[in-house]
Amino acid sequence: MAFFGLFNKEKKETLDDGLEKTKSSFFDKIGRSIAGKSKVDEEVLDDLEEILVMSDVGVDTTLKIIERIEKRVERDKYMNSSELQMILREEVAALLEENETTDGSSFSLEGQDLPYVIMVVGVNGVGKTTTIGKLAYQFKSSGYNVVLGAADTFRAAAVEQLEIWGERVGVPVIKQKMGSDPASVAYDTIEHAKARGADVVLIDTAGRLHNKVGLMNELTKIRNVMKKVHPAAPQEVLLVLDGSTGQNAFEQAKQFTAATDVSALAITKLDGTAKGGVVIGISDQFKIPVKYIGLGEKLTDIQLFDKKEFVDSLFGNRK
Repeated sequence: MAFFGLFNKEKKETLDDGLEKTKSSFFDKIGRSIAGKSKVDEEVLDDLEEILVMSDVGVDTTLKIIERIEKRVERDKYMNSSELQMILREEVAALLEENETTDGSSFSLEGQDLPYVIMVVGVNGVGKTTTIGKLAYQFKSSGYNVVLGAADTFRAAAVEQLEIWGERVGVPVIKQKMGSDPASVAYDTIEHAKARGADVVLIDTAGRLHNKVGLMNELTKIRNVMKKVHPAAPQEVLLVLDGSTGQNAFEQAKQFTAATDVSALAITKLDGTAKGGVVIGISDQFKIPVKYIGLGEKLTDIQLFDKKEFVDSLFGNRK
């Protein structure tokens, strides 16, 4: 049950290690920009704005942060540039705190009409199927009966990959032949889950970035067909984004949130990139809970997004 419990030392160390590239790149740039400066002036703020944008925090969120810092500089007048990192930390933390959707809570099955169906969406290559496998492992480790649905019927590799994860985790995978109707696979998966009294269903969907109308129609059809066998389904629509792609992740979030009612986000591959700032911008701009972050290849390398722990790891722990 630990996955759904409190943050522990091992998880914190994994988070620290996973954000090390972002932290090093970010603060190296800040250090160079304020070297030799005795106060936070317009030039320092211009440099900081550029660093935040280049770190994939996003333009709109960067402007919010800079505006907040400008107000503090104006109020305190002679703020030393050595204090800039502390101020930046405080303002990023405050921004995340104000976004009440980023609450670090897991999907809750309490009081739900089971099975609890999570439809997982996202483009190919973002770690969507891997995220499904990791979540299946965490749910199963917490004592839940899990079923996977291979509704990405357009790529043989996607079905094969999900089957590998199913075997690895020890959960059944429902599939049909290639080219089958994805909605039909989702229907069969939920029927199977209900028949065996499963608690959780994770449905993989096609990751093609086709036009918004086609995407919307396909995802809407899957949702509508699922409701025929289980009116509460899907209880969640989880959008998986690759944190290492930076601004592309923003664009994907725009397309998928326009195409379907995304209720939660998972941001993957943060351990291999210096673009961890994308988590700050996405959680601020889309007002959709960032539920999970991916920090490696192991089954356990997925964590609930805890904004306080994220800021601590990004800026260094402070007492």
